[in-house]
Amino acid sequence: MTLAARALAAARSPRSTAPGSPPAPPPTPSSGTPTGTPTGTPKQPGPTSSPADGGREAPPRGPTARLRDLAPVLVPAAAVAGALAVAAALAALAGAPPAEAAAALWDGMVGTPYAIGSAVNTAAVLLLVAAGFLLAHRAGLVNVGGEGQICVGAVAGTAVGTALPPSAPPAVALPLVLLAAAAGGAGWAAIAAWLAVRRGVSEVITTLLLNFVGAAVLVLAVHEEALLRQPVTSSETLPQSAPLVEAAHLPLLGVPGSPATVAAVLALVAAGVVALVLHRTGTGVRLAAVGLSRPAAHRLGLGVDRLRFSALTAAGAAAGVAGGVLVVSAPYVLDDGISSGYGFSGLVVGLLARGSCAVAVVVAAALGFLVSGGINLQLAAGVPASLTQVAESLVILGVAGTAVWAVRPARHRRAHRTVPTTPRPEATP
Repeated sequence: MTLAARALAAARSPRSTAPGSPPAPPPTPSSGTPTGTPTGTPKQPGPTSSPADGGREAPPRGPTARLRDLAPVLVPAAAVAGALAVAAALAALAGAPPAEAAAALWDGMVGTPYAIGSAVNTAAVLLLVAAGFLLAHRAGLVNVGGEGQICVGAVAGTAVGTALPPSAPPAVALPLVLLAAAAGGAGWAAIAAWLAVRRGVSEVITTLLLNFVGAAVLVLAVHEEALLRQPVTSSETLPQSAPLVEAAHLPLLGVPGSPATVAAVLALVAAGVVALVLHRTGTGVRLAAVGLSRPAAHRLGLGVDRLRFSALTAAGAAAGVAGGVLVVSAPYVLDDGISSGYGFSGLVVGLLARGSCAVAVVVAAALGFLVSGGINLQLAAGVPASLTQVAESLVILGVAGTAVWAVRPARHRRAHRTVPTTPRPEATP
């Protein structure tokens, strides 16, 4: 058994044996054990077994228990239905007929190739932030600083993208911009990671506060000509950077009439790499061991501080790449509203995914289409775009409520499952 596997087993064990202590003795077989029956293996009673056979009979499962088992599926469906009903009621109060609002929302989500492409681009950014969140969360860390890491990553990517010569080839310019964005996000997250590892400061507090500092860095960069602001030629010059060189523009997927870029492919690759690392490598086992029990992982020789620092820094790099993707997408400039809450929405995706990258892809796509539909809802039906935020919040609350329903049935099954009993050994004279 490898060192990482031993750490994970020790972290999951309710009681760990002290080093050097003798192993627990095997169960003593009773005098009535028949020949050929393995000792120490309790008899598994059937559904109709009695206590005399070595176990308790499990109570029959009624309709209520079966309904409770289906709760993890029914609760999200009810949450979505309730959110749509509340959104329809709010649209009616805003003066838009529910049918007209629903048609505008649908057209904004999947009505045109342009709407689908916009939703895919939004989902890609959310998925990048969520992938980094899942990586840090496996080590027991909660990265709340996606917003600030996006801002700093966008600033770093813009600094490189505007400084490159126009003759730079796309195979060099675009990776350089994204690498600079990743370095910016990683460096910003490394501040919180160092404070958590060396000073014991909660990463939740530090990453949250660094969001405001990162946003201030972005505002300063686009308002100062000495930094990244484009030259002011008149009073109508907007506070934004100069456009990136054409070689640093993110290519489109090639779908007619769609603005979808290869950011979707990049986000899927990132989610796949994170899933592979977490579930198929020794690094994922070590991160899980650290997340389950830092003392147990430390006793078994794992570099706990190094793993925690690396996990949170990698999460910041993923969020920084998300900021770089926003910069290298149309309109290829940096402005002070480039983030638009992507960091916090990506955090929501990571929380709802519950450690699964596949679920993160689905949740990110759902939120991306909902955001795209909300924009068209405001333009076509005259309904405030905040209506979609209300619907999104209701869906999140309902889906997050499935955690309670997912835990209770498991506890109920553990409490009522058959518990084998081992007869006491007879005293020897």
